[in-house]
Amino acid sequence: MERNISGRLVITILLCMVVATAVAQQDFRSSRLRQGDLLFHVVTQSNAITDVTPGMIDHVAIYLGTDSVIEAVGKGVVITPLDSLLAQDGHYLVGHVRHLDRRQSISNARQYIGRPYDWLFLPDNDDIYCSELVEQSYVDRHGRKLFHTIPMSFHDDTGRITDYWKRFYAKHQMEVPEGQPGTNPGELSRRSNVQLFGKLTK
Repeated sequence: MERNISGRLVITILLCMVVATAVAQQDFRSSRLRQGDLLFHVVTQSNAITDVTPGMIDHVAIYLGTDSVIEAVGKGVVITPLDSLLAQDGHYLVGHVRHLDRRQSISNARQYIGRPYDWLFLPDNDDIYCSELVEQSYVDRHGRKLFHTIPMSFHDDTGRITDYWKRFYAKHQMEVPEGQPGTNPGELSRRSNVQLFGKLTK
């Protein structure tokens, strides 16, 4: 019985990997974007974020319509032209969010414009980072939040907190906030209410 369950689990995981690979290889024209779609940045080389989170996704932006996005980046929460995203290294995957109240969620996100970027990724300050902007803004038509927080991860596949994040927080005289409530763009892209489509193209 246990062998059958394990076998089915392995098959399910393999099928998910095949589907994810197929999705990533498809093109998704920007003309098909809908307001509230999520744009996940896929990098070609690993970095401090992808070393401790799922996949090769290190950023997420929100499509506003009219060829622009709202995102939390180094200069804070800003509106960015879509062309600027497409000019970056790597590429963006498109995610539709199920049960989304588009108008209210976009209105919520706009309220954060001008807010500073949260370089420390903490849950209890006024600054905000990219996936936190989505988590705080997205609601369904009943006003209920669509994304819950998860324990933050600053560790690699072995469970060890990486040297980068140890040094980073040591500079701020802080402990690494491992396990504190938060989000990350890679894990967000795998939520059951996010349907990934292909690679964004003009």
